[in-house]
Amino acid sequence: MLSARNRMRRSSEFDATVKCGVRAAQPDVIVHVRRSDDCDEGDGPRVGLIVGKAVGSAVERHRVSRRLRHVVRTMLPDLRHGDQVVLRALPGSRNVSSARLEQQVRNGLRRAVGKTRTDR
Repeated sequence: MLSARNRMRRSSEFDATVKCGVRAAQPDVIVHVRRSDDCDEGDGPRVGLIVGKAVGSAVERHRVSRRLRHVVRTMLPDLRHGDQVVLRALPGSRNVSSARLEQQVRNGLRRAVGKTRTDR
């Protein structure tokens, strides 16, 4: 479970991260990262999940959400204080193992963060 301070709740946060952030696509998940140097932007990095109906039934979507939350919780120490991350689950995410899902999220985060460093 993600702590309350690390969860995105407002649609404006999701919109800003998806529209203004850097995108890194993986086979079963898309990672959007928006970096901010402003330390007053909250209590820590914030993470949001998008698991649409294309992923499957409500049971399957909730299962994918739980797995993604568990994966990203271990990666929070690697993120900066003002980072915003949105993970969009693709339909294949319901059939992939948790280890493979974790590998894809890590690769996506690494690629997205690398793109933000080279763009500045």
